[in-house]
Amino acid sequence: MSTDTATPDAESDPIGYFLDDIRYHGKSDRTRASYERVLRDFESYLSDSSQPLPVQEASHRDCMAYVHSIRGDAEESTVATYASYLHRFFAYMTQVGVFDSNPMTLVMEEMDESINTDPTRREVDLQSMRAFVDSISHPLERAITVTLLKTGMRAGELCNLDIRDLNLDTPGPRPDIPVRPGLDGRPDSLFIAADPTRGEASNGEERTASNKRKRETTIPVDAELGAVLRRWLAIRPDTQSPAAPLFVSTSDSWGERLTPNMVHHIVESHAREFGWYTDGGGAEENVTPHYFRHFFTTHLRDRTGDRGVVKYLRGDVAQDVIDTYTHEWGTRVRDVYEAEIYSLL
Repeated sequence: MSTDTATPDAESDPIGYFLDDIRYHGKSDRTRASYERVLRDFESYLSDSSQPLPVQEASHRDCMAYVHSIRGDAEESTVATYASYLHRFFAYMTQVGVFDSNPMTLVMEEMDESINTDPTRREVDLQSMRAFVDSISHPLERAITVTLLKTGMRAGELCNLDIRDLNLDTPGPRPDIPVRPGLDGRPDSLFIAADPTRGEASNGEERTASNKRKRETTIPVDAELGAVLRRWLAIRPDTQSPAAPLFVSTSDSWGERLTPNMVHHIVESHAREFGWYTDGGGAEENVTPHYFRHFFTTHLRDRTGDRGVVKYLRGDVAQDVIDTYTHEWGTRVRDVYEAEIYSLL
């Protein structure tokens, strides 16, 4: 362990050090309590083993053993949440120089392999998905569907998009709102932040969903998605929100930011018409917004053979990989994406 930048608190209680830091960073008490519960459970697991270890000396095998220990007693989604908390803890402590490395990086890669390859899911081929998209005529509903399919983002992340998060080279009838500084010089791009949290304000508006990305991500917008978004912007209702959400309701909640429930309802209604959604069908049968993320991952990964780029676009990679791909934006991520992204229209 490196001691050059460590403080006594970081040495004696790295978990407490981390919890203090995330409080200073503005994390809510509820979020901090969730981290504390998971991290202290991990600490207890290490101390109860045949060879007790301090947290800072845990290896990737120790981390794998802990994740394995909670399987069977918890839902897979809970296991993934515990793993993500550990990963963020180790990544942060490594970044600030308290730990030498992040033993969870390899564990997360192995978990991604098992989660992303799900043979029990309904398999929709590209031709069928094109027919599905073609059946959707409403500009908002088509824009939602194509955005999810072309980017692999989550429903909550889509709902949290603001006008400033979209930079189109040919903007069309876009409201006169400057793009984020991070999109300067990156035309035809979407910015997905890591920080919006449900119940907390972001860009002047309280959010109904949380983004779950490890880091902010900039995703290319190809010609198809750009055309669909311009068509939506041409009829997008005005909104009173100071955040100027990109996607707003055109029905009962006219002009208000979409919620994940609204997005799920829209996708479900069209999936039912195609026979792709039945009550009680479960994730293995029903086509939902999360299925679109699976579709994006599977098809783009098979086309590119580059798991790193796909994981970057999904927002699933660690700090060092994110930095590499961000710095190589023009020469790698965008080039790979534009060469390999499937056509839907």
